[in-house]
Amino acid sequence: MADVAVSANRLELLQIADAVAREKSIDKAVVIDAMEDAIQRAARSRYGAENDIRAEIDPQTGETKLYRLLEVVEEVENDSTQITMKEALDRNPGARMGDFLSEPLPPVDFGRIAAQNAKQVIVQKVRDAERERQFEEYKDRIGEIVSGVVKRVEYGNIIVDLGRGEGIVRRDEGLPREAFRNGDRVRAYIFDVRRELRGPQIFLSRSRPEFMAKLFQQEVPEIYDGIVEVVAVARDAGSRAKISVRSKDSSIDPVGACVGMRGSRVQAVVNELQGEKIDIIPWTPDAASFIVNALAPAEVAKVVLDEDAQRIEVVVPDEQLSLAIGRRGQNVRLASQLSGWDIDIMTEAEESERRQKEFADRTQRFTEALDVDEMLAQLLASEGFDSIEEVAYVAPEEIASIEGLDDETASEIQARATEFLDRQASELEAKRKELGVADDLAGFAGLSPAMLVMLGEDGVFTLEDFAGCVPDDLVGWSERGEGETIRHEGALSATDMTAAEAETLIMTARLQLGWIEPEPEPDPEADAEAEGSEEAAATTSNEE
Repeated sequence: MADVAVSANRLELLQIADAVAREKSIDKAVVIDAMEDAIQRAARSRYGAENDIRAEIDPQTGETKLYRLLEVVEEVENDSTQITMKEALDRNPGARMGDFLSEPLPPVDFGRIAAQNAKQVIVQKVRDAERERQFEEYKDRIGEIVSGVVKRVEYGNIIVDLGRGEGIVRRDEGLPREAFRNGDRVRAYIFDVRRELRGPQIFLSRSRPEFMAKLFQQEVPEIYDGIVEVVAVARDAGSRAKISVRSKDSSIDPVGACVGMRGSRVQAVVNELQGEKIDIIPWTPDAASFIVNALAPAEVAKVVLDEDAQRIEVVVPDEQLSLAIGRRGQNVRLASQLSGWDIDIMTEAEESERRQKEFADRTQRFTEALDVDEMLAQLLASEGFDSIEEVAYVAPEEIASIEGLDDETASEIQARATEFLDRQASELEAKRKELGVADDLAGFAGLSPAMLVMLGEDGVFTLEDFAGCVPDDLVGWSERGEGETIRHEGALSATDMTAAEAETLIMTARLQLGWIEPEPEPDPEADAEAEGSEEAAATTSNEE
């Protein structure tokens, strides 16, 4: 191409630039700029690399001008790029110090080597422009589904010709047991576009949950129009998936809209995903109901939620356990991913056994701490008392109201509970001092003696240490990865403190130390004045 370009007449030069620009889908000006650069390099090799040589091609006529630039200076140090003021005035009477004068040069006859170098410059510049065009075109299409033709398969990675670019479906982004051959058509989801040394890389996926959501958007007009919303998708690519949907119009059934007449809509998605089974679940704001629906087809007998830890215990009949868990844990794993909750599944028999164990543990705790017989300890446990603190601080009549107990017995039980707590507090205080937890932290409101010992064991000794913590340091945190939740414990994880409570305590400590300024109290009068001003402005605007 360039061999012709450098020796062509003016008309041919523009025709070549037009043809290359159309073929590569880039701006004609970029091709002309590449040609100018090639001519400049060839001219430098002919006249000397020390010269500042410029080439210009007129995009209308194709005429090529070659000239070198000379800077006007007082004293010439390099006669290839500089000229004295006196010589400059002879050539151009309007010249000034620091200006650049252009000196026309005769056209260059390209030799074989110069022509080859020019060709390489033009090819490289055109390739760079093509890559930049590809990146600019596809970087704004992340999140779209594209269709292309399989160009080649390399080590399980599929290279897809998208027409104006190339995408890649890596082995881990494809569906298991899905085989493509050259020339096959393939649809995929663009999840990333990055600049790399070998040019822009368009990364495609067929296994991501977003791909399924976009397929439903294409097949279900209600989703495309925004009437039905896809809330979440969980996939075990190539095997099973769960998708939750909700409707913004109470007259439209979101599940029915996604299934379609005789299952036509969902079947179109299933066919695209090589027979992947799809459960469509109606979304509800009530987490318990939603998770029960997500575990379908298993039947659920009872659920117990722990909202702070985002954990739910699901009790199912014994014969439903394998169905609820699914093959290799698939059903419960997908339900967990869909809801964002950790799901513990147990049978009714296991739940009964656990309740009995908890009852036995409470009974033993009361027996040892209160020095009472097993029958009395069982009475307290069966009445719902869970800790020694509850027994000590509850109203005496609540204990006396237990069948078989009188006021005297109730008072004695509470006295023993109080004595046990005092003894425990003394032991914890001694432990606190032994660990070196400072008095300023011990005197901080909101921390029990047991908490002070836990903090000391975790290396928090002073009020400043405590103020430097973040809530996660105290109550721990969870992170999800590859379908399971990893729990990281904090200094006070053994307590029932919530993240919000931990944050409040930390901010109070920082305020007490003077690290932060207290927020100004609201001024009711100022607020009233501001409201009056807004109302007046609104009234004026309406009148206008």
